[in-house]
Amino acid sequence: MKFSVFQISRKGGREKNEDRMGYCYTKSSGIFLLADGMGGHPEGEVAAQMALQVISAMYQQEAKPEIDDVEAFFKKAILAAHRQILRYATEKHLMDTPRTTLVAAIVQGGRASWMHCGDSRLYFVRQGELLARTRDHSYIEQRQEAKPNVPIPDNFNRNVLYTCLGSPAKPVFEVTGPVPLQQGDRILLCSDGLWGSLDDSDIVYHLGHKPIGTSAPDLVEAALTKAGAHSDNVTLIAMEWETPDVFESTRGAISTDHIEDGVFASTVQAGWVDSGEDELDDAAIERSIAEINEAIRRSAARRS
Repeated sequence: MKFSVFQISRKGGREKNEDRMGYCYTKSSGIFLLADGMGGHPEGEVAAQMALQVISAMYQQEAKPEIDDVEAFFKKAILAAHRQILRYATEKHLMDTPRTTLVAAIVQGGRASWMHCGDSRLYFVRQGELLARTRDHSYIEQRQEAKPNVPIPDNFNRNVLYTCLGSPAKPVFEVTGPVPLQQGDRILLCSDGLWGSLDDSDIVYHLGHKPIGTSAPDLVEAALTKAGAHSDNVTLIAMEWETPDVFESTRGAISTDHIEDGVFASTVQAGWVDSGEDELDDAAIERSIAEINEAIRRSAARRS
């Protein structure tokens, strides 16, 4: 398995960055994750990091070296992350729950599947053309699809979502795929700080006509420039599948050809260490959450 990957996150005009992203892979499978902690609720960065951490921990448990049933894994993993966020809010006696959106993609067997909840998006581009884009779980996108010719008022808040992880209601999410991949296909996961400032056509053009090591930072800079001083956090993770002739010289190139069975690599912060348990039980997840909290505490201490 060969792919190129580039990830970047910028705080923009916000006081703190509540976005989180990362990827994990084995010899023959990879998962790409992005979460956007929701403003207006406490500790969005905790919810976002917790979602990535729980899902990557479960992925490490089940990718041996591939996920047997990707759709079932997504369904189980997103609900596990949701429950852990609610448990955290209960244990901390929070008046409101931390909340986050989530988008994730799994690539294995030459195919890609993805899941999303909220308005963090996935773009799938082939040869400069948009093949697929996730549809936001927002009232404005729902209204646009129901009545595409009805104009949207200027004061209609595009940020109002009807689902997310961490809310009292069970999250609504969608799973798509598997979709066969071709060499050079690009998959982009991004927060609304990117697509909220740039048109889909701009995103697709950058992603489809430049190497991802160039297009990814260019997209972030374009979004920050267009949004100005009040820019939201802007975060993305982009993957190009099996860049053939130029692979060895491509920025962010990863080959798993020489990875042994049982080896797991991850860029997700505060990684959970396999303790030899057969299943990811509550105690294992609690240890993972403790690592998350400590990592965020250290980050907050550095900022102050």
